[in-house]
Amino acid sequence: MEHAIELRHVTKTFGSVIANHDVSLSVRKGEILSLLGENGSGKTTLMNMIAGIYYPDSGEIIVDGKPAEIRSPKDAYALGIGMVHQHFKLIDVFTAAENIALVLDKHEKFDLKAIKKKARKICDRYQFEIDLDQKVYEMSVSQKQTLEIIKMLYHGANLLILDEPTAVLTPQETEKLFAVMRNMKDDGKSIIIITHKLHEVLAISDRVTILRKGEYAGTVDTEVADESILTEMMVGKKVALNIERPDPVNPHLRLNVHNLSIANHEGIKVLDNINFEVFSGEILGIAGISGNGQKELLEAIAGLQAPEKDSSIVYYPDDDRDSTAEQLIGKTPKNIRDMGIHLSFVPEDRLGMGLVGSMGMVDNMMLKSYSEGRSPIANRNAPRHLAEEIKKELAVVTPSVNTPVSRLSGGNVQKVLVGREIAAAPSVLMTAYAVRGLDINTSYTIYHLLNEQKQKGVAIIYVGEDLDVLIDLCDRILVLCDGKCNGILDGRRTNKEEVGLLMTRLQDTQEGGVA
Repeated sequence: MEHAIELRHVTKTFGSVIANHDVSLSVRKGEILSLLGENGSGKTTLMNMIAGIYYPDSGEIIVDGKPAEIRSPKDAYALGIGMVHQHFKLIDVFTAAENIALVLDKHEKFDLKAIKKKARKICDRYQFEIDLDQKVYEMSVSQKQTLEIIKMLYHGANLLILDEPTAVLTPQETEKLFAVMRNMKDDGKSIIIITHKLHEVLAISDRVTILRKGEYAGTVDTEVADESILTEMMVGKKVALNIERPDPVNPHLRLNVHNLSIANHEGIKVLDNINFEVFSGEILGIAGISGNGQKELLEAIAGLQAPEKDSSIVYYPDDDRDSTAEQLIGKTPKNIRDMGIHLSFVPEDRLGMGLVGSMGMVDNMMLKSYSEGRSPIANRNAPRHLAEEIKKELAVVTPSVNTPVSRLSGGNVQKVLVGREIAAAPSVLMTAYAVRGLDINTSYTIYHLLNEQKQKGVAIIYVGEDLDVLIDLCDRILVLCDGKCNGILDGRRTNKEEVGLLMTRLQDTQEGGVA
């Protein structure tokens, strides 16, 4: 079969760090190739060389049977290569059509009417659903991603690289994307998809190429692969793909959330009269389509959101509902900490809220304890020890614990954040998409860590997007729909269909869906 692109003995280093070493792989014309590997295995670096963002130190790239010099994204475009990154390259105040116009060559005439006409033909051909006159800031994540793909096709891309395309999509949006990808494949396009979701790899790709520690580990046809085979190739050893769910031991009430309502800056309620309890030694899952109030719910408990009047969040330090109970509404994160409440929060926005990108692991560890110092000179010994421990335990790939975390891969940034919050010995641990962007091996490490915390009596609130994981990991699952609590289910008795139905269709009453 004819190859769209071949990489032969490609090596790329950054100082003393070897990102890719002697990697050879190929992509056939009219196929979907999945690229798998643990966090820091060199997947994105390799694709960035194809896209012209990096240039290999050695080796060669063959495009359509001819050696190619790809020294910039412009060179890649000229060869029919386009890459859709995790962070979109769009201008928010422009319409979809105006963003497409940004890929015009200098000699091409700017004619918005003609641009729309050509773009509509592309949409019709591959069955994209998008309004070309809509502003980007009004679009969902799925629509923005669709626009990025249309931009690449408009520019004449025959090889598309999609970096974690389903990371923030709902199951329904993922199916739409896969349908479009199959249409592009049928039209002779070649697609490389970087993803950690093994069930998606098996569902969409023709072949899978695995990288391990920056080196080529092999390629396997999807039709003869399964999750255990792929995981073993990624990690280099067998990995048990089962999530333990120990029963809660002596659970007692830790949080009582009553009548929690939050309005956004436009006065629209993003959370409406939410009521639930969280117990020590249990994992309470939060399910819902992205944007249904998950972020606001966790931030309200953490003291980062101001709920409406009559909302209540009561913290119980032990199993007695007595005067020791503390009302968290109106308290700042510092107030909560000063009250002796050990609350850890892994936010969705890792570098925006969780960590300081320009700081290394050591300084980010110190952010949790610097205010407790008794000297103007910070003691870095304990944070350094913690950073080294997290690096070892979670296999964080970084040149040094002092390397700015913004230079790490997304998965390694998440490891640093989760490790720091768990190390704080919390009584309440809240995580928002704790394994988003993590490879399968690290994801199961995180599940194990959460269960360890559960067995220590920590009350855990786990916001997740993978329904299989929510059902296997959580004791109870609260389902949000349109900012309302649409049911609380027993994780041991429910199924994906029941959870999915509650996520998408608001019930008039709560009967039958409440544990």
